[in-house]
Amino acid sequence: MKGSKPCCTPISSTKLDHSGLLLSNFTYYRSICYVIPTSQRASLTPYVVTVPTIDLGRLKQGPDERALVIGEVRTACRQLGFFHIVNHGIRQTVLDEALSSATEFFKLPVSEKAKFMSNDVHSPVRYGTSLKDGLDKVQFWRVFLKHYAHPLADWIKYWPNNPSNYRETMGKYCSEVKKLSMEITEAITESLGIGPTYISKKMEDGMQVITVNCYPPCPNPEIALGLPPHSDYSCLTILLQSGPGLELMHTGDNKWKQVPQLHGALQVHVGDHFEVLSNGLYKSVVHRATLNRDRTRICIASLHSLGLEEKMGTAKELVSEENPGRYKESSFNDFLNFLDNNGLAEGKSFSNTLKVDENK
Repeated sequence: MKGSKPCCTPISSTKLDHSGLLLSNFTYYRSICYVIPTSQRASLTPYVVTVPTIDLGRLKQGPDERALVIGEVRTACRQLGFFHIVNHGIRQTVLDEALSSATEFFKLPVSEKAKFMSNDVHSPVRYGTSLKDGLDKVQFWRVFLKHYAHPLADWIKYWPNNPSNYRETMGKYCSEVKKLSMEITEAITESLGIGPTYISKKMEDGMQVITVNCYPPCPNPEIALGLPPHSDYSCLTILLQSGPGLELMHTGDNKWKQVPQLHGALQVHVGDHFEVLSNGLYKSVVHRATLNRDRTRICIASLHSLGLEEKMGTAKELVSEENPGRYKESSFNDFLNFLDNNGLAEGKSFSNTLKVDENK
């Protein structure tokens, strides 16, 4: 991929409106490779998935109530790999201000955002479009900003300082969601029967990567996607979004279903590394981003994993002669190397590379 000529024109060099968001008519839109194959297109009237809603406040209401919540977490992770959380402890003003500062960033002139533009997946702060600007055969209708966020004091100085409140508001959200991720991690490992502190120290010292996605209005949302089907390489992802558009592949009937919006709630994805830790008891959820003709959607994904080079393996307590290990160890950096050399747009999956060939 490196050194190859772009097959599509990146968004950054197309016509832009005063907000810095993509403007396009159908003819131009089709010519720059945003059209996906018919079999992969989303419905404009999607099914809606029933999402478990877990009240985290109940974790602190005594051992009996905690046990009930842990059971709900176990069921959600096994059946869907995804759940809503409420009473999570982050004030609504913190959520709203994070979404607002993200929106203001994407409204900046292209020249301002381009200061962070990079196709280097190892870069700790980068702005881009689609997946890899102009390199993928199929492009995706989004712009994004990614930055490392933990330890916050080490990374915040590299973040955008325009808008002027971006570091303050996004930093406050990142700090709060990091603490929340520890509480959820403990609930998930407890639900596996390996105890709440099984990987707590490693997660506390681990990676937090923030991906801020902007999906501008799309003139033809029925023939494009914001992001292709994928699972997250993290242990878990906590998602804050401004409106509906996230779809999950429902394992029960293999149909794409839209996640309903629940005001004030956050969404939790089981990631690839928790699937590995659980020896496949919990599945990382496959999801995609769909588009809307009339409105912009902002999503802030906080991805939490072990340290850059720290390997995640299956918990030995979940391996036996009757239930042998099904996954190889891998690290966050292993994923970055995979992403650097493979195209997610072409359907290549990092999680598939982790599965042990049981026929060997």
